[in-house]
Amino acid sequence: MAEPTEDWEFDFQWLQLRHQFKNQLQLESLPNLQAMLLLVGIQELGQVKEEFTKEEKQDLMQLASCRLLAYEGYFEFEGLDAEGWPHYRNLGLAPKMPIKEQEKLLKTLLLKYAKEELDLPTEESPN
Repeated sequence: MAEPTEDWEFDFQWLQLRHQFKNQLQLESLPNLQAMLLLVGIQELGQVKEEFTKEEKQDLMQLASCRLLAYEGYFEFEGLDAEGWPHYRNLGLAPKMPIKEQEKLLKTLLLKYAKEELDLPTEESPN
């Protein structure tokens, strides 16, 4: 699992990432976890449209979740379908955890994704 940090450090890094997304994408307000998953899903899809349907938005957030959870070995990239959508295989290894823990895990993995895939500066946590 991702490295633990102090709660205040994590909260600071998460807020900083939200501000970076807001500024870079010129959003009016700070994006929440769902909005950031949607943005990562669009990044992973590599296709930008003027509007996505509600179903497409759900699929994009699911895509982002699978991509992020692949860091932890819970999903594995299978390939692209005929429409260019990435597909992941669930390896069935994800432990059951409360919603708050799931959210924290996704946020932690979003921080890692931002650093590795988006070249957004993130603060390193002291060891």
